[in-house]
Amino acid sequence: MRLALAGDTMLGRGVAQRLGEARPESLFATEVVEAMRGADLRLVNLECCISERGVPAPGRVFHFRAPPAGADALALLGVDCVTLANNHALDFGPEALMDTLEYLRAAGIAWVGAGRDADEAHAPAALAAAGERLRVVAFADHPVEYAAAADRPGIAFTELGRGEVPDWILSLIGHGGPEPVLVCPHWGPNMVAAPTAPVRRAAETLRRSGAALIAGHSAHVFHGVAGKVLYDLGDFVDDYRVDPVLRNDLGLLWFVELAEGEVVGLEAMPLKLDFCHTRAAGGDDAAWIARRFIDACADLGTRAHERDDRLVVELGSDA
Repeated sequence: MRLALAGDTMLGRGVAQRLGEARPESLFATEVVEAMRGADLRLVNLECCISERGVPAPGRVFHFRAPPAGADALALLGVDCVTLANNHALDFGPEALMDTLEYLRAAGIAWVGAGRDADEAHAPAALAAAGERLRVVAFADHPVEYAAAADRPGIAFTELGRGEVPDWILSLIGHGGPEPVLVCPHWGPNMVAAPTAPVRRAAETLRRSGAALIAGHSAHVFHGVAGKVLYDLGDFVDDYRVDPVLRNDLGLLWFVELAEGEVVGLEAMPLKLDFCHTRAAGGDDAAWIARRFIDACADLGTRAHERDDRLVVELGSDA
């Protein structure tokens, strides 16, 4: 199974305006669409709701809501599943979240990490392709006010604290069935260049519990890899202000090869995130991404190198 993973996919605000003026094809360059569609399964973190209803959640600076065409943009990429456990799924309230689920269902896209109540929000997604099966578990460590409850829609929330992972997550990984498990946490602070100590401790717990792969997001910049842990996928498409040091306008599209539940290959395609448009990175941008990624992996005890237009992680090289 070849799995394509993309990080924070924000289809609101300026991206929503573009979707109202142009076709979904305007968001992604042809080479990005082709690379995504070349995988057997495709997952992204949908960092917005899809709705025309709702009111902005009080007390928050940013509110992200995509129009119904947002589901068409995901379908264009061939997305099979989105993670909704993040800090923007309820930016326009529970009715907008419910709309999101309906638009995803109509587009044939599965979701994980949010739902009508806590049971649905916590439930894993079951996916299959290329003769392989995969379960996906998603959760977020913020914000607590978006947490689903027995009688309230919301996200799969957990307080990671100093890096402790609650039993309900560990039980989904270790006792949920024979399929390999992909864990997608939305964890840690924004705009940091490396995983924090609590995130690293949580990742180690998830790894020891039997997760086949851990692919996180939240920082808005990609992090290095340690074994089966992709600490942060970075951003995929957005309208964000660019930090000149962290360069959140440069990202990665990740590809993982799974065979019999084991990760046997890992590579990434360098991306350039223009305003509301994502394309393959080239020239100085690609060189910057390569240096940054290889160094970030080295800091975690992992070797990575360039091969043609991709960055390849040397599996088994982590400390």
